[in-house]
Amino acid sequence: MNGTVVKNQLIFDFASGILGPAKSLFASTYLELNSDASKIGSTFENMLGENLMDNENIHPKNLKYTDCINNVNIKSVSNLKDPVTSFFGNLNNLNWKQVYKGFKEYTASIDDKDELKLIKMDPGVSVPLHSHGGKEYILVLEGSFCDEYGKYSRGDIQINDQKIKHTPIASKETGCVCLSITEKDVIFFGKYGSFLNLFTFIKSFFK
Repeated sequence: MNGTVVKNQLIFDFASGILGPAKSLFASTYLELNSDASKIGSTFENMLGENLMDNENIHPKNLKYTDCINNVNIKSVSNLKDPVTSFFGNLNNLNWKQVYKGFKEYTASIDDKDELKLIKMDPGVSVPLHSHGGKEYILVLEGSFCDEYGKYSRGDIQINDQKIKHTPIASKETGCVCLSITEKDVIFFGKYGSFLNLFTFIKSFFK
């Protein structure tokens, strides 16, 4: 599922303004970090803008450029932070929760059905073989990780569905920090799969 079409669909939905808060933050950060994705986003925005102008029921105001740009706007633009820093603040100051040795997470307080998290993995740390009950979105913010499907570095995203099983492993040199969205709980496989699934089930009662 982790292909061009599904990534472009995310960008198009963001440009259309139909995403919820969690996926909007995820998509805007993706466009901030990935120049190729940003170009695609601009293309979609231009297409949607042209369609808007062709709509006979919409009458845009006749504005001059000076009505839209002033010194206040210029100053505010120059002080803009990236979406993740704007939302979370300095990542080093967060109250990270250690799930197991070398793996930490921080769950965002956001009013959305999708669960938005930051994940931090120390160098060489891995996540046991798993899939998800729904889609999983992963965006690399720092460092890199690899799995059965390739290597993912800063600005890369991975979008998986229920059919995908993988074992992410953080770079042995840098580790990684990722922004993640999971629509449903993780489903683990392998030797400790049953125990981990029971732990995930119990944990769901305390969300």
